[in-house]
Amino acid sequence: MSYKVKLEVFEGPLDLLLYLIKKNEIDIYDIPIATITEQYLEYLELMRMLDLNIAGEFLVIAATLIHIKSKMLLPPDEKELLPEEEEDPREELVRRLVEYKKFKEVAGILQDLESQRKKMFTRDIPFEVEPGEVFFEASLFDLITAFTRVLKDVPKEMFQEIIKDEFTIEQKVHDLLHMLVKTPVMSLFDLFKNAKNKPEIIATFLAVLELIRLKEIIVVQKQNFSDIEIIRNEKHRLNIE
Repeated sequence: MSYKVKLEVFEGPLDLLLYLIKKNEIDIYDIPIATITEQYLEYLELMRMLDLNIAGEFLVIAATLIHIKSKMLLPPDEKELLPEEEEDPREELVRRLVEYKKFKEVAGILQDLESQRKKMFTRDIPFEVEPGEVFFEASLFDLITAFTRVLKDVPKEMFQEIIKDEFTIEQKVHDLLHMLVKTPVMSLFDLFKNAKNKPEIIATFLAVLELIRLKEIIVVQKQNFSDIEIIRNEKHRLNIE
């Protein structure tokens, strides 16, 4: 049987685009479509190989990016035949991204006002934060980026055979919960380093995603794109025997 991790609690395709724009320090009004399309498709391919249940919206945006890229690669003489309002094929996508970014920023402000805990999580944190210390909740794409740093050049076949290996996702979920009883805050990279081989790294990564979905853990960063820490969420504890 295949093991799928549903992404319903994670971000969508526009979040992935905004993540790539921020990670590459790109001007949102002047997106290098060829580069962003390539990276976007790489993330989708990795998500597919990890057997993540990718929402259809991701594929729609992928098709949109490819369409924009094809328009921008037209020879100069063919570009002149395009309607004037379509001079820059990126315009509609940029508009959607800017609107979505503003929506997310307003939503974040409202959450801060509601919780009255600015510069802190909107969820309860089961450990003390030093004065002046700021934490950011890591996104799915931060996790995938961390995963790719540790695991490189993995054959596609390995992702499909992992369930037959000695390391199953269900067992890793159980093991991680037990580890978090003793150590409520753990480094994601330390988890990867302790793995015996690449299949165990993959199983560990999928177990982390499953625990996030179950709201058993929170993943955080002290700054964007930095090391990721895994924190046990005391409000959503599973019964561990």
